[in-house]
Amino acid sequence: MGRRGSGFLAVIGPEGALQSVVKARKLEKRYGSKRALRPVDLALERGGVLVVTGANGSGKTTLLRLVAGLAAPTRGTLEVRADRAELGYLGHEGFLYRELTAVENLDLYGRLYRVPERRERIGMLLERFGLWEARAERAGAYSRGMLQRLALCRTLLHEPALLVLDEPFTALDAEGAGLLDTQLAELRGERTIVLSTHDPERVERLATARLALA
Repeated sequence: MGRRGSGFLAVIGPEGALQSVVKARKLEKRYGSKRALRPVDLALERGGVLVVTGANGSGKTTLLRLVAGLAAPTRGTLEVRADRAELGYLGHEGFLYRELTAVENLDLYGRLYRVPERRERIGMLLERFGLWEARAERAGAYSRGMLQRLALCRTLLHEPALLVLDEPFTALDAEGAGLLDTQLAELRGERTIVLSTHDPERVERLATARLALA
């Protein structure tokens, strides 16, 4: 499945003889006269971890939104070998419903993604990220750090083949960050991960590829 227009080709899905899960060449994004992402090249193999760094305004979020299919490139090519159902995206917004409890939020997404044995999967993730005791509380009553933990549960719920994580350590306390460290280490090699961060040293041991945006 592909989309053409404005000088780019975006391939989303397993079709084609691509060697990389994510591959970009001279990928660029503009909003009118404003350039949100300077041209970049990248290639990420299956099971690899790409760590994206750069100052605020360098285009990290824009790049990850492009990879996740939430924005279209202005120029260049972008190839993503993952169906939309195989992609897990964590952005600056958690995509959570504040009026629902943690369990209700995850159950909703579990139904949407048709997650098998979703109740067991939901319980496991809430336990893993330290939210089990607060599972019946509405998300609107959660602290910023707890919301980030719940958003991580949502992102991982359907066991996506491709994870796109924009500053996943944001708002996490030391315990939460440690839990995420453990989760990422377990997923390394099993999932393909694109991750942006202001603290590359934290994920240095996981990285198989690096991209520093100017």
